[in-house]
Amino acid sequence: MSDSSSLPPVRLHSEAQLARDALAAPLLSRAARLARWAGPATRVGAGGELVEEQLPEAAGVLGLTGDDAAALAGEAWRVAVDTGLVEIVDEEEGTVTTGEELARLTSGAPQDVLGFWLGALDVVLADASVPDLGELVDAMDEQGEIDLSSLDWDPEAESEFLDGVLGNLYLLTVGEDALGEVPVPLPALAASMILPDDMGEPSNDVLEQVSDAMMRLDDQFRLLEPIGLVVFQPVDEALMAETAEEPAPVDDMDVSRYGVVRLTPLGLYGLRARLIEAGFSAPAVGELTDKGADTLLDGTAGFPPTAAQAEIEQWLARREPLSAAQELLSAARGTDPNAPLRRLHCQQALALVGTEAEPALREVLDDAELGGLARVWLSERGAPDVPPPSEAMVFWLTIDTVAAQLAAEGNSDELQALVEGLAEQHSGFFDTAWRVEHPAAPDVLEAMGRLHPDKKVAKEARKAAFKARSQQGA
Repeated sequence: MSDSSSLPPVRLHSEAQLARDALAAPLLSRAARLARWAGPATRVGAGGELVEEQLPEAAGVLGLTGDDAAALAGEAWRVAVDTGLVEIVDEEEGTVTTGEELARLTSGAPQDVLGFWLGALDVVLADASVPDLGELVDAMDEQGEIDLSSLDWDPEAESEFLDGVLGNLYLLTVGEDALGEVPVPLPALAASMILPDDMGEPSNDVLEQVSDAMMRLDDQFRLLEPIGLVVFQPVDEALMAETAEEPAPVDDMDVSRYGVVRLTPLGLYGLRARLIEAGFSAPAVGELTDKGADTLLDGTAGFPPTAAQAEIEQWLARREPLSAAQELLSAARGTDPNAPLRRLHCQQALALVGTEAEPALREVLDDAELGGLARVWLSERGAPDVPPPSEAMVFWLTIDTVAAQLAAEGNSDELQALVEGLAEQHSGFFDTAWRVEHPAAPDVLEAMGRLHPDKKVAKEARKAAFKARSQQGA
């Protein structure tokens, strides 16, 4: 994934809702409660960690019980210290006090809360890239120093791996045009990092790498869930006991046993912020509402249908119907390669505008580029006195429509059906089409020759494309 590429648009919850989600994230909520609890009697070690004797009291403050209570309290304390909710007063004495950041978290505006949550997310992601405590203890030498070489652990590579996984999870989520409600099986996510796109049947060695990656991700997503980034169903521990046995066939219902993860709406927000910081273009629906119609039509060209409609609806909501229609029509003009797709998006946007926009459409009835779509809009609304289009306008609009569909979808089944229909409905279509003074006419006719299944018709289309190209060259 190139950092210069534009990712699919994401639909985000409001900042107010996202801030509420951030404050409700278990790990951040616990860190804030420990910051309020911290006082003169609280003591920390050399690394800022809560001394072992006070972990049970901290767990009690958080209402935690069970074998993991002390560990969970320690994680929350580490986030509190690393984000400034708790400040070290005297490193030698190990004394602390409530940090000034607590007020920003609990009383700040939604943007303040989200900025703070992003900082906490950085802390947790850094922790998730570190080997577990058991591995670190095993790697410690007699002087208490950790031998990283014995861990087979590359901190930079580990961080890049997790960033890549989260990037793929983001793509899988926004690719579904959803609000963070796309469950992704853990094996599929692990395979996306290991298997090349052009790989056929994976070898046993590759499958073992996928399995190892899946177990790493199982540990990491367990750490990431409490900060509110994901909702995670871990790998079924019973599977570990089955490894020595012949595995049973896996059906769709069994896949969840191997772990399932999905981004939360807050997680979508967080990963988008990190991608933008890393230099990616990661658009969000609603960013174009204060832009001109030209930016709107160009900007939504690559959006999925639902996201494009949501963006256009928000843009229209800020404008009067008549002025919005006039601005859209003006932006749709042009002979550049992107112009047909702009006009298609203009037509889709105008479909959402009420009859108050009628004067704007009547103004362009005689316009060579816009007259066709204006007639379509007026006729669909039953407007009176709509003049019939000339044959030249009908053919120009046809070429323009096919050019837009080519730009939007490529050689799709829908476009092939359109091509077949045009050739059947209009006798002598190609004899007229090559004469149409539209910049895309040669490319459209060439595509029709490529897409039409009838060899004779396809040959006629290619001949017409040659004539059109020769005419434009002359």
